[in-house]
Amino acid sequence: MEFLPTISIRARALLPSRWDVLAALLVLGFVVVFADASQLLRQPLTSLAHGHVSLSPSHLPDYALRTALRMLIALLLSLLFTFTYATLAAKNARAGALLIPLLDILQSVPILGFISITVVFFLSIAPGRIVGAELAAVFAIFTSQAWNMAFSFYQSLRTVPPELEEAGRMFGLNAWARFWRIEVPFAMPQLVWNMMMSMSGGWFFVVAAEAISVGHTTIALPGIGSYIAAAIAERNLTAIWWAIGTMLVVILIYDQLLFRPLVAWSERFRFDDQQNEEERESWALTMFRRSRLIAAIAAPFAALMQRTYRLAPLPAPDTRVVPAVSRRTGDIVWYAFLGVLGAIAIWRIAVFAGPIQLSEVFSAGILGALTAVRVFVLIAIASAIWVPVGIYVGLRPKLAQVVQPVAQFLAAFPANLLFPLAVFVIAVWDLNPDVWLSPLMVLGTQWYILFNVIAGASLLPVEMRDVSTNFSIRGWLWWRKIALPAVFPFYVTGAITASGGSWNASIVAEVVSWGTRTFRAHGLGAYIADATATGNFHRIVVGIAVMAAFVTVINRFFWRRLYDYAERRFRLS
Repeated sequence: MEFLPTISIRARALLPSRWDVLAALLVLGFVVVFADASQLLRQPLTSLAHGHVSLSPSHLPDYALRTALRMLIALLLSLLFTFTYATLAAKNARAGALLIPLLDILQSVPILGFISITVVFFLSIAPGRIVGAELAAVFAIFTSQAWNMAFSFYQSLRTVPPELEEAGRMFGLNAWARFWRIEVPFAMPQLVWNMMMSMSGGWFFVVAAEAISVGHTTIALPGIGSYIAAAIAERNLTAIWWAIGTMLVVILIYDQLLFRPLVAWSERFRFDDQQNEEERESWALTMFRRSRLIAAIAAPFAALMQRTYRLAPLPAPDTRVVPAVSRRTGDIVWYAFLGVLGAIAIWRIAVFAGPIQLSEVFSAGILGALTAVRVFVLIAIASAIWVPVGIYVGLRPKLAQVVQPVAQFLAAFPANLLFPLAVFVIAVWDLNPDVWLSPLMVLGTQWYILFNVIAGASLLPVEMRDVSTNFSIRGWLWWRKIALPAVFPFYVTGAITASGGSWNASIVAEVVSWGTRTFRAHGLGAYIADATATGNFHRIVVGIAVMAAFVTVINRFFWRRLYDYAERRFRLS
């Protein structure tokens, strides 16, 4: 009878564990939510007429599920965009000369401009059906997430240590395998933190994404964003508090099921081979690792990736010597082509804005300079506050686990929910709107700096900490020689995105209304907001063109030089 214990052990091994049961419940729940949401796509567009959104709290769970699903789809699309767009820009200098300035412009163009241009296109894909409005909403959320992730991944690819690339070649890895085995893992810790920030950025603009205006018609998709829009329209403060509480619950669920396990999982890709004194914990990551159901679902994808590593041929070494004159000629042709594209774009803008006088363009330029001053001052103040905080938090994983969901919630807080407070304070104290409306511009963008600095500090090699301890490097010397150089490349990435996001946010921050009271700051954001309210598309184009010009010039002559300096001076090599 000695074989009975063996049989008992084998029988228990076949039974599902508690992790299998929990994983099955989560997978089944996701399938049910996805199937329920897909039923809505079959309904006619007329069912989304403005006013159908109920402010009853009983509808908030359903609205929250739909908003969370839209944001998850947009996040996955942003990840796909990041892996393609940023990789091409980082690995091809000629393509990067076009793609990176284009990315600067895209992140600065107001999201309301994206919606007004694209919503008609998406609605025409499925005339009379809700699916078109859903695509427009997902695209609007995508535009608030993708640019930040692309900048983060681009910066990581440009700073991959040469010895890692050389090791991949020594082991016979082709370009495809090196990308997934070396470059993506190296970029993963910073990318995960920026995914969290991008998700929060999606929350920041979810009101504009779900309450879509087409001409005189407003399409309100069921979701937290449209719920907030209806609550603001009715000045229902109780409903706004219900929406804020629901947002907090959804953010906590995302933190537990997605971001906290991703942060803990990305610890395995640290550049140094030592572990932090405090390891990050995640019950969801433990479930994903121990559940046989999750392993069975993931096995085909893992096998497919392994096949692609073998199927992709190793590139043959290029022994041809390309003359320097030929390379120079190719560069001249390429940059001349970019110059022609730029001239055509300027010509098309000039044709469309034909009725606009040069004096109008000059006035928009003056307003753009005022907004630029606000952006620089706000980014400087946010940097002075959040860089030390980010370093302190990033060096303490246990504290980072506590700060992580709080920072996500603060970053996700829609600025228009603070309009009543801003209007009240400015009116009661008779304050200058040009000064006191400015903080609304950086409310949602300052967190890009914090999240990137936390990511950089968390990747500080243990060897550098040991060196500073052994040599008793403390105080300002430690900050100047250890901490600030370690996070500087990450800070620049966050500051670029925060700067572009502040330009984007100026359209809603420089004009605020609550009830019959409206306050307006002088700036390019207010110029575009007024043009949008009056339906003056010529002035909208002029305002966006001036904003794109400002952002491109500032990024090219200031932020890009800091970027190159960080890449040369502070890379881990």
